[in-house]
Amino acid sequence: MFWNKTAEEKQNTKSRCKMVFQSPPRAPFRLRTGVQIFSIGTILLIGWQFITWVHGLENGITTGTRPPGVEGFLPISALMSLRHWYESGEFSMIHPAGLVILCLILLTGLLLKKAFCSWLCPVGAFAEFLARLSHRLFRRRLKLPVWLDYSLMSLKYLLLLFFGYAIFVTMTKLEISEFLVTPYNKVADIKMLYFFTDLSTTSIWVLSILTILSFVLPYFWCRYLCPYGALIGLVSLFSITRVKRHEADCTNCGKCAAVCPSFLAVDLKTAVNSVECTGCLECVANCPEDEALQVRGPRFFQNRVKPVVFAVLVLGLFYGGIQIARISGYWRSNVSQAELVDRIEKGLEGPEYDHVGRPPSDK
Repeated sequence: MFWNKTAEEKQNTKSRCKMVFQSPPRAPFRLRTGVQIFSIGTILLIGWQFITWVHGLENGITTGTRPPGVEGFLPISALMSLRHWYESGEFSMIHPAGLVILCLILLTGLLLKKAFCSWLCPVGAFAEFLARLSHRLFRRRLKLPVWLDYSLMSLKYLLLLFFGYAIFVTMTKLEISEFLVTPYNKVADIKMLYFFTDLSTTSIWVLSILTILSFVLPYFWCRYLCPYGALIGLVSLFSITRVKRHEADCTNCGKCAAVCPSFLAVDLKTAVNSVECTGCLECVANCPEDEALQVRGPRFFQNRVKPVVFAVLVLGLFYGGIQIARISGYWRSNVSQAELVDRIEKGLEGPEYDHVGRPPSDK
């Protein structure tokens, strides 16, 4: 605790806190920014292809190609598919890409901390953009008091607990398997598109408030409310790579802590083990001493992992895994486009398309 430290340590902590809240961060990590732009471009392309495909279905066209990557935005269905796969050994082919993406994200967390959040996630990239705008306006990195900050951070874990309890405790094995083949789940991606193209007043208000809060308090959604990030963070506790500090080469300048988006005291640690570490490597990129901060792998791997190698690993693991799923036939849904055209023509507003706690049987 702070009151148990020596006078020198207390002064170092005070200096570090002053730097975290008042010192402007250096230029962003350009390599990661490039990966983020590539990822956002890929998602925008998938979004455009998906919108075009759905418009084709609405006009009775069954010859288009559905982009499976859109299933990455169906994490609840993916969690159910994961449980179904574990219990039955059957890989659900309703939204297989969603399950593949979920598994790759969890694998990334196990190997490369929460790198998905800071390198590939579009919401994380948008939050970072808002954070940079916020810094330009306020000229400081705003942060809530510690007691309130930690209280709000618990919300994302409570949300994760809620979804986990609903999927893995309250629902039976039979209910999970039945849900996966319901009309609702088959068209969940299309209903998601309709949700965003026909936002209700309440949804607009909620999204607007979250955007404003993410501007005033950088990374508000990611830090306090994202259950996906909470799940990856828990998995990342077992990550085989992490940022380590070599005290002999550290000058205690505090620049690493000043640029950490998660407000971690990197300059006071020998290894960053926190669930809030996103593996962004901003601390490593902004460290003036080449040997002070390094990304290290398992003990048997003595060489440090350079940022460019880390970037290659992130991209290779995620997109390489997707290519393996493509080749092995676990990427595209087996729901026929003719069935989807028929469902769209009849309308997606019936009770069978309502998301209720207990899934209705497929007629």
